[in-house]
Amino acid sequence: MLRRILLLALLPSFAAAAEAERPAFAPMDVFELQWADNPQLSPDGARIVFERHFFDRLKDVERSNLWLLDARSGAARPLTQGNVGDGQAAWSPDGRRLAYLSSDESGRQIFVRWLDDGSTARVTQLERAPSALAWSPDGRWLAYAAFVPEEAKPLATLPKPPKGAEWAEPVKLIEQTVYRRDGAGYLEPGFRHLFVVPADGGTPRQLTRGDFDVAGEPAWAADSASLFVSANRDADGPFEPLESELYRVQLADGAMTRLTTRKGPDSAPRVSPDGRHLAWTGFDDEGLSYANAQLHVMELDAGRSRVLSADLDSSIEQHAWIDDGRIAVAYDWRGRTRVASIALRDGRRSELADDLGGTSQGRPYTGGALSAAGGRIAYTQSGPLKPADVAVIDAKGAVRRLTDLSSALLSQRRLGHVEEIVYPSSHDGREIQGWIVYPPGFDPAKRYPLLLEIHGGPFAAYGPQFAPEIQLYAAQGYVVLYTNPRGSTSYGAEFANLIHHNYPSQDYDDLISGVDAVIARGFIDESNLFVTGGSGGGVLTAWIIGKTDRFRAAVVAKPVINWFSHALTADAYTFFTRYWHPGLPWEHAEDYFRRSPISLVGNVTTPTMVITGEDDHRTPMAESEQYYQALQLRRVPSALARIPGASHAINRRPSHLIGQVLHTTGWFERYRKTAASD
Repeated sequence: MLRRILLLALLPSFAAAAEAERPAFAPMDVFELQWADNPQLSPDGARIVFERHFFDRLKDVERSNLWLLDARSGAARPLTQGNVGDGQAAWSPDGRRLAYLSSDESGRQIFVRWLDDGSTARVTQLERAPSALAWSPDGRWLAYAAFVPEEAKPLATLPKPPKGAEWAEPVKLIEQTVYRRDGAGYLEPGFRHLFVVPADGGTPRQLTRGDFDVAGEPAWAADSASLFVSANRDADGPFEPLESELYRVQLADGAMTRLTTRKGPDSAPRVSPDGRHLAWTGFDDEGLSYANAQLHVMELDAGRSRVLSADLDSSIEQHAWIDDGRIAVAYDWRGRTRVASIALRDGRRSELADDLGGTSQGRPYTGGALSAAGGRIAYTQSGPLKPADVAVIDAKGAVRRLTDLSSALLSQRRLGHVEEIVYPSSHDGREIQGWIVYPPGFDPAKRYPLLLEIHGGPFAAYGPQFAPEIQLYAAQGYVVLYTNPRGSTSYGAEFANLIHHNYPSQDYDDLISGVDAVIARGFIDESNLFVTGGSGGGVLTAWIIGKTDRFRAAVVAKPVINWFSHALTADAYTFFTRYWHPGLPWEHAEDYFRRSPISLVGNVTTPTMVITGEDDHRTPMAESEQYYQALQLRRVPSALARIPGASHAINRRPSHLIGQVLHTTGWFERYRKTAASD
């Protein structure tokens, strides 16, 4: 007995020693991460197909394969394999086949797999990549969306070059309002339309036509004779970037019947299993920077509709029918993404889980994916120390995780502990939520540098999610603080709209109050405070160092520096000028300048690096160059880091994610003050 007691007493020290021997999370570990996305339940709720994502070390890109899970036992087997991109799987109504998209260097096509024997057929040979698969209830058709180029008559015709001549590329004429998009570059004129193709293969048929785009996924009517889609067919559509309505499209001839009429978006149609009701999300557009998307439902025979989520001060991010009487929804609340069911009869909401997430690789944003069928809900489950796995919620509300995709790696690494912090804002006492990430092996008796990391959006939210960038910062010895200042979602619409036409503003006070709250805990070296953030976080980083010199160094990532120039160079300029500002820039020049970080550049003394993707069209490189050149003119120590080939989503390629982190900490280390005890 004494021997057993001594052994038990020694176990904690053995565990601590084993913990200390494990290496911290390192840059090359990023390539070893795996995570789940888009879990889709079979019609009977017995099986789940999901995308297993990973990084290709040699090609430096994200890949995905399809895996099949038993919803009860969790038994898993692969359906596809290889360094390709397989995803957007859709079950046939009888559960015997799967349609999915597969892409490699040659393009993307639709495939169908028979689950009884594994036979697979390529259904299409398309020139334009398809998306948004939906299987007709009778099993005969697959609907999808694809780009249709517009046939435009040239303004001028050049003479024919002499034989063997090597002339320059011809002039590229742009006349459309929306002519470029971040991540896609300059756009070919044309529109996204709805198609159908026989599920056994054959010639696709275009259903919708005209100068408008169909948005999101279509939904089939129960009789397979029509589909429901979201589209903006108004003549002034490009200048109404949020506007959309729901339409019924006839399979026979493509005739479109409008179902909704309000001002504002109506999107994501979903038909109930019995075909009697249509659910969708939308809101009344009142010109605010942020609005909650509510869950609506319509009786298709009567045409009557009502709101089911009126009592919820949050945006419905996803929804799916569990059965004829309940709808599964996902929404953010206080930094967590909750899964709940809403009763069709009376809108009563039952909360089921609060750990949906883990699909955003890079920083700890909320979000994830879910589906529902056969009385069950499948979703991506995550936490602060692991990316997304597949979990299932059964008919009784019990939650069970079915996969553990990154445990082989992360169980062998020391990770930074993540702790929630709540503190009052110095501006008005509002409660602000954030998280502290401690370096592995943290010792509260020591003093650590503090890194304030600020989220973008700004209408977005951080949460207790696994984030490679944050863990890499912690592994290099930084205490990391990230928060949800005013303007963030998941606190309600009123809190988000505190920065309506007022951004940046008192969000500065919320962030600095968080820094002071962590310093008050006694383990921060106040001479080594650092700040960084991307997109909206880049705006706030530049704003902060224009207001205070407390930080030793700053890294401003993909920022807006001048709202006037941004409004006239960003891809979504019709949105920004309409919702984020009181009017057009030349009519409100003083307001645009007052809220621009460039207005404070004369105060900046903090050594600052600016980092942006060279192909960023959301916050174009010219914004970063303005700031860098202004800092250079003021003789402020500064650098400009350009990431070749990167769009606004800098971390889309793993080497870019690693490069951003290492350049950020490299800049901080250059200016870090060495303490006497170091």
